[in-house]
Amino acid sequence: MNDVLQQLAATLAARRQADPDKSYVASLHHKGLNKILEKVGEEATEVILAAKDAAAGGDRNAVIGEVADLWFHSMVMLSHLEMDVDDVMRCLGDRFGISGLDEKAARDTR
Repeated sequence: MNDVLQQLAATLAARRQADPDKSYVASLHHKGLNKILEKVGEEATEVILAAKDAAAGGDRNAVIGEVADLWFHSMVMLSHLEMDVDDVMRCLGDRFGISGLDEKAARDTR
């Protein structure tokens, strides 16, 4: 799984400098952080709606597709900020073996 994220991160980095008329990712970078954040917000809303539909007996595959879109646009945001997806993976890894309640309490005191 991590290989897919690494491949995507490399592709996103390569497309940052591509022609905005020929690359969706380049067009997002060209439009700037606010546009990228708008897309992240839109995708998060679509995840919520798809999950609610799935819970009511709707298309569960729609949730997967919407989460993929959210992750993709979140990774575009990380790329735009010149942040590495490995840092996110490390952060998640560091949380293993720690109670979610304890981890949140530690964040709240920072």
